[in-house]
Amino acid sequence: MGSREFPGYCSFTKAIEHLGDRWSLLIVRRLGEYGPVGFNELSRALPGRISRSVLAERLKRLEVLGLVSRADVGGYRLTTVGSGLMPVLCSLQDWAETWLPEDPAMVERDPDVVLAWLAQTVRGRLSGGPAVLEIWPHEHGRRYWLVLQDRVAPYGCLTDPLLDPARYVYVRCATATLLALARGRRTWSDAVADGSITLTGDPDLCRRLPEWFRPVAAPVAHAG
Repeated sequence: MGSREFPGYCSFTKAIEHLGDRWSLLIVRRLGEYGPVGFNELSRALPGRISRSVLAERLKRLEVLGLVSRADVGGYRLTTVGSGLMPVLCSLQDWAETWLPEDPAMVERDPDVVLAWLAQTVRGRLSGGPAVLEIWPHEHGRRYWLVLQDRVAPYGCLTDPLLDPARYVYVRCATATLLALARGRRTWSDAVADGSITLTGDPDLCRRLPEWFRPVAAPVAHAG
């Protein structure tokens, strides 16, 4: 059965060939939400790890396709053509959050992405200086750190930030529980109450920890 029998098949194939790699749509989405953005800022903002050479190549390709333009001041931005992709990307994100299961392996593959998801759920109701969550999934020996401080954007670390040890809360949980918390499918209060999470450290910090995170609205499946 030839491709001629599928209306739009060639256009779809072209879109996949040009944009179906790991980074191109992430770049478009980031520029659509926060652009214009300079090269260095974009490199830091993308989830996961992208080399400077790969980012430069992807940006050049998107410029050639007419999706991205580079201004003398302000960095890279979406063109009108690129902005037309944003509704499609939002729909794809909604669909993925509703229907695609989380991949437990991504905690090891892209821990900075999971830490960024957790950081987005922080309320910011902290006092007494920075607090550090040392997160240790049951399934492997790697540990990750999330630094929280009032009026300062939370950030994740792949190495111990070596802050005041009295302000550490040690979090043990299954990888699935960590992903559920990061994606808003579970609350810290419920996970602590049913034993899915074990907290150790300063008792007052452990007690207050669930208050530091806001519930994330769960995705709603669309009928039809």
